[in-house]
Amino acid sequence: MGYSLAYFDEVESDIIDAKAWYKSKKEGLEERFAMAVEQALSNLQKTPTAYAIRYKNVRIAYPAIFPYAIHFYIDSPTNTIVIIAIVYAGRDQNFVIERL
Repeated sequence: MGYSLAYFDEVESDIIDAKAWYKSKKEGLEERFAMAVEQALSNLQKTPTAYAIRYKNVRIAYPAIFPYAIHFYIDSPTNTIVIIAIVYAGRDQNFVIERL
């Protein structure tokens, strides 16, 4: 059973902001961050139900090394993983809940 990915519009800004921050710290770090997020998305696409429900049917996956959280839910009828946010893991999750 394959899962497709869909994204809230805000996710693009989440990624742009995070990449800009990492680039400001060290040239090339933003690309490592992007690759870690891509790998995490690939992993969750294979087994999305392996991640526990944390709140309001939302699950959280974490990219390797980087302290970011990928908040998502599974739309079972369409086999779609809906990415709500990709944000710093220490950020208050109420910020993400407001997107729902």
